[in-house]
Amino acid sequence: MNERRVVITGIGVVTASGIGIEELFENLCRKHCSIKRIDMFDPSGFACQIAGQLEGFSARKYTPKSYRKAVKVMARDIEIAVAAADLAIRDAGIITRGIDEQNVNIDSSRFGSNIGAGLMCTDLDELGIAVNTSVTDGKFDFKKWGREGMENLTPLWLLKYLPNMLACHVTIIHGAKGPSNTITCGEASGHLAVGEASRVIARGWVDVNIAGGAESKVHPLHLLRQDLLGRLTTTHNDNPTEACRPFDANHSGTVIGEGGGLLLLEDHDRAVNRSARIYAEVVGFGTRCDPNGVNFLNPPSSSALTRAINSALADAQIAPEQVDLVIPHGSGVPAEDVAEAKAIHQALGQHAQNVPVCPLTGSYGNLFAGAGAVALAVAATALYKQTIPPAVNYETPDEACNLNINREPIQKEINYVLSTASSIGGQYAAVVLKKYE
Repeated sequence: MNERRVVITGIGVVTASGIGIEELFENLCRKHCSIKRIDMFDPSGFACQIAGQLEGFSARKYTPKSYRKAVKVMARDIEIAVAAADLAIRDAGIITRGIDEQNVNIDSSRFGSNIGAGLMCTDLDELGIAVNTSVTDGKFDFKKWGREGMENLTPLWLLKYLPNMLACHVTIIHGAKGPSNTITCGEASGHLAVGEASRVIARGWVDVNIAGGAESKVHPLHLLRQDLLGRLTTTHNDNPTEACRPFDANHSGTVIGEGGGLLLLEDHDRAVNRSARIYAEVVGFGTRCDPNGVNFLNPPSSSALTRAINSALADAQIAPEQVDLVIPHGSGVPAEDVAEAKAIHQALGQHAQNVPVCPLTGSYGNLFAGAGAVALAVAATALYKQTIPPAVNYETPDEACNLNINREPIQKEINYVLSTASSIGGQYAAVVLKKYE
């Protein structure tokens, strides 16, 4: 059976460096950094006190009036996904019931979703009040928690923090009744979601799929976890805009961020028949797992990512030297950067020293489950505009990485973009996008 071609017709991104792909791409091209001191809570007790934090953001603006009451039971991650979905669907020119219920132009049964999500931490004030009512003589009382404490939580409290609620709210708002899936594989989630979604379309199960990921790590518990893992930079609290430095000789750790992106993937023939704008075509997807990655104490490995890249290139039916741009994850954690660079060298051979490489996290921080879709959104836009944004905070090359990272925007012919993803849990993925012809 011949598989159908899959194209990207809509892009929705939500980051501290821009909401909407045009704003984000413009800010990337002018090397804007949005990382600042955290003000969503008091970070003074933490070694790392900075983040890529969304300013004045709410999903209410991106939610139909009839559904806005539900925003109060959305965790920050869910709100980001809802906003990204609205932006992507409008950008694609598709009318769902969430856009205009009287003029829907899509078959809801042929509309699916694949959305990456992370661990959502509860609001500490909200939970703390309930916990305090369950304390007897200075000790937490489980029986009292069952009898009284839980009564102080809203009945829908748990629905704010389940990972599948991102896809749940997006599909309810827009009436997507096709196959729906949630992927929780850390920083690899977005690539995995887009790759799997493209295959669902290619096999003919749906005609349109909204795919990507979203996550907010700007939370005390998330900050604590990443600090305990030793992944955060702790030397840039006084100069946050210079903190996240992927592949730079002075990289000292990552910076948490919040944001994400959703792509509107569509069957090629359907897109052409409705005269849609097509950003790029999804032509290659590869994924691998390294079981050793489950143990966070193990050093990052390059072999699994190398195999994922090789698989994606084989799926795209291209040779390594045909790759015109690489958009890596680039966390800024020295060992992780070196392992990712090594995988790129192993997969691309001599071409790895020449192909432009454009890491993005220096601008808005590490978006974790939201990172991959934003990277692919930038990749698709680079193909569409034939422009490569510069890396932010890249000044002195790390000889252990030895990648060709550009410091200024580049306009050149781009036919294929490779984007890679690695997670500390051992999940790896790679996606190849092609210039649409």
